[in-house]
This record gives sequence, structure tokens and C-alpha cells, in this order.
Amino acid sequence: MTATTIALQHSDEHIQPTTPGNIAVWILIYAELTEFALFFLIFLVAKQRHPEIFQDGPLHLNTLAGAANTMILVTSSFFIAQATRAIKTGQKEVCLKWLGLTLLAGAGYCAIKGWEYHWNSNTGIHSTNNLFFSFYYYLTFNHLLHVLIGMCTISWVTLRTYFNVYGVNDHEGLESAALYWHMIDLAWIIMFPLLYVLG
Repeated sequence: MTATTIALQHSDEHIQPTTPGNIAVWILIYAELTEFALFFLIFLVAKQRHPEIFQDGPLHLNTLAGAANTMILVTSSFFIAQATRAIKTGQKEVCLKWLGLTLLAGAGYCAIKGWEYHWNSNTGIHSTNNLFFSFYYYLTFNHLLHVLIGMCTISWVTLRTYFNVYGVNDHEGLESAALYWHMIDLAWIIMFPLLYVLG
């Protein structure tokens, strides 16, 4: 075996792609996405059976609040992707900055969602109004809980990053938290048009 062949084999091994995160977080993500997909399917079946209610419902929601939260979550996914990239190159302080911005975006999402629920209450929108609003409150509150869980997870990995637990050679935990956050973002991107746009 020549030196060139050995070098090429070493290079191929070095650039061999690996799956980010760990198997546990992927199982969790698939389970969570299956749950959301099931309720999206039930939502569409209900919409098929009660078209008038589901066509009228989105007209009463605060679309601006939904759109603002969509922008916030998409931006937060960019933030945490940058945090992951930074830790892989040994830029701890830069990583911490991006993680902080991700948490700030998550807090912004929660604040807007809280304001939106308050606005709904003032305009007479409650989960007991009809089937559409029951779905709306269940799906959005369930998603809000996932956001809060995601923020707790990101707070934990931020703390661990600060104390040098994660670095260039060991960042699986941070990567797993990022994957979970991307899943939350993906669920909302599907949820937003279903609830706020498609009548």
C-alpha cells in the first residue's frame, strides 16, 4: 500500500459525514413530530367535516402575532445554528452570544403568545367557542410547552458551555439541543398556515 493510498484513505475517514446529535434526541424528535403530525391529520379531517367553522376561524385570529412568532422562531433557528458552528471551531464566547440570542428569541415568542392569548380573551375567543378554536388552543399551547422545554434545555447547554463542558471535540449535547429547537421551529412553520392562513 503506497503512502498516497494511505493518505487518501485517511482523508476519506476524516471527511466522512456523521449524524449530528445522538440517537436519543433523534428518537425524541421523531416521536414529537409523529404527535404533531397526528393532530395535524385530525385537524384536517375535522376541517373536511366542518368547513364553515374552519374557514371562518382564521379570520378572527391575530395573524400579525402569528406572523411575528414565525419570524422569531425562524430567526432563533439561525441563532442556534450559529452557536453550533461556533463551538465546533472553538469559539466559546461567540457560541455563548448566539445561545443567549436564541433564549432571547424564545422569550420573545412566549411574550407574544401570552399577549395573543390575552388579545383573544378580550375579543371573546375561547377554546369553548367551537371546534376550530379548541384545536387552535390545544395546538398552540402544546407548542408553547415545547418552546419552554426547549428554552430550559438551551439554558442547560449554555451553562455547560460556560463551564467548558462543550468544545471542539465534544459538543454532542449542544448539537442535540439545537436539533430539538429546529424541530420546534418546523412544527410551528406547519402550524402557522394551518391555523392563521388557510381558511
